[in-house]
Amino acid sequence: MPVPATPSPEECAALLHSRGLRVTAGRVATIIHVRAHPHSSASEVHTALAGDLPSLSVQSVHNIVQDLSECGILRRVELPDSGGARYEVERLDNHHHVQCVVCHRIEDVECAEGRAPCLTPSDTHGMRIIEASLTFRGICRDCDAEPSPA
Repeated sequence: MPVPATPSPEECAALLHSRGLRVTAGRVATIIHVRAHPHSSASEVHTALAGDLPSLSVQSVHNIVQDLSECGILRRVELPDSGGARYEVERLDNHHHVQCVVCHRIEDVECAEGRAPCLTPSDTHGMRIIEASLTFRGICRDCDAEPSPA
């Protein structure tokens, strides 16, 4: 799955305006970082941006990713053993994730059916299903090649 091109600060500003959000350096930098580094945690975003934006606090980044998720710019992803929420740019597609149980690397996986939801529950309990989340878990090639500790 190709990584989308990194947006310019001007494109980020236009996107923020279109969603009714004020344009700030932290929001623009977060969008650019998450586009280049999908599945980042708020802490990872903060660490990456702190050098260029020293006044940006960890709490500010948490607020930014929450705001960007609520308005549909970012997608919040909750995966087992990932240490908390991860964020990716919302693509409005129906993809899933594969996660290494050793190093915790996360990658996108295209939906086999191509439309949401692509899993059908045995009982909907009267609900109209709008989304299905699926995480495949395994061991990546790098981790599988490492010798086991004796």
